[in-house]
Amino acid sequence: MAEVTPEPKAARRICPTCGSRISTDATRCVVCGAELRPERGKPKAAPRRRRAPQQVTLSLPLAIGVLAGFVLLSAGGTFAATRISGGGAGRELSPTPSTTPTITDTPAPTFTETPAPTATPLPPIEITLPPNYFCVDLAAVYNVSLQSILALNPGLNCNLLVVGQSIMIPQPTPTAAPPPTETLSPEDATSAACETVSYEVQEGEALSAIAESYNVSMQAIMDYNSMTGTTVFSGQTLIIPLCFRNPTPGPSPTPTSPPPYPAPNLLLPLDGAAFTLADDTVTLQWAAVAQLREGELYQVTVEDVTEGSGTRRLVAYVSDTKYIVPVSFRPSGTLPHILRWWVTTVRQTGTNDAGIPIYASAGANSIRRAFTWFAAAVGSTPTP
Repeated sequence: MAEVTPEPKAARRICPTCGSRISTDATRCVVCGAELRPERGKPKAAPRRRRAPQQVTLSLPLAIGVLAGFVLLSAGGTFAATRISGGGAGRELSPTPSTTPTITDTPAPTFTETPAPTATPLPPIEITLPPNYFCVDLAAVYNVSLQSILALNPGLNCNLLVVGQSIMIPQPTPTAAPPPTETLSPEDATSAACETVSYEVQEGEALSAIAESYNVSMQAIMDYNSMTGTTVFSGQTLIIPLCFRNPTPGPSPTPTSPPPYPAPNLLLPLDGAAFTLADDTVTLQWAAVAQLREGELYQVTVEDVTEGSGTRRLVAYVSDTKYIVPVSFRPSGTLPHILRWWVTTVRQTGTNDAGIPIYASAGANSIRRAFTWFAAAVGSTPTP
């Protein structure tokens, strides 16, 4: 602690006029203004010495304590001001409740399966048989099968039809449209159909040499690999589009024959059918295998297999799906003969020296059916 030295009290005297205390060296009273004479025999007062400023020295623990007290005092004042502004002393501020969000589970979407389209059968129609019509003609005109006509008309004999006879014809069942299928875009379809091969570039190899080895143009390789230049690097992997190969010069390739046709489905006459003397001709009927190309025909073979009849065979070529056996092939004699027949598809491959077409097989043979045909009456002459 610093020591303070007390200052000596200044000397005072009394004003003879007003009695006020004044200093001993004053020449005029500061109160009444009277002039004063200096006192005799009294020495002048020594000049007043200025008081030295006080120096306060604090220890470190005491300084820290003072600072902590100042901080606590400031905090207490702030807290008191907050409580007063919030509604008075003793009233606490209640925190605002927070709202907890409620999570609602969104139900997963349900997909309803689209039922497949079904065809609605149409009711049959009743017709009156016109002249010169057979069951096969009705099946061809109304685009139905012969079996469906026979199933709808029990007891109907296609060999004994009468003009004006009522026949029920089934209407063809409309084909339900298939559901739509996902198809690729033309660009994606072309890319998916292109055969490719991966190739790793070797040291010192150029793009031109790679393109030449695969017979693919450099531009095709660049386009397929999104390249902006012809520079390639060792170890780089390239996709080679083999579908862009350049045509190989040479002789014209031999055209590839179309695939063989399936065996025709025979319709009429039914296997084991019988024809009498009233039938001058027999009509053979079968279902079409496809739309025949140019130079393609149906080959119809009919042969007499009755014992003792000799080798009697008839081969005909037609583009239609029916063939009328001519009356000239009708067996002679008084006994019925068994005739066997079948159909296949053929394709013309050329002509012989006589200009007769040469045919080769273009499909499978149908099953073989047989029918009986009574011979001509005694004394009758077959019509040529």
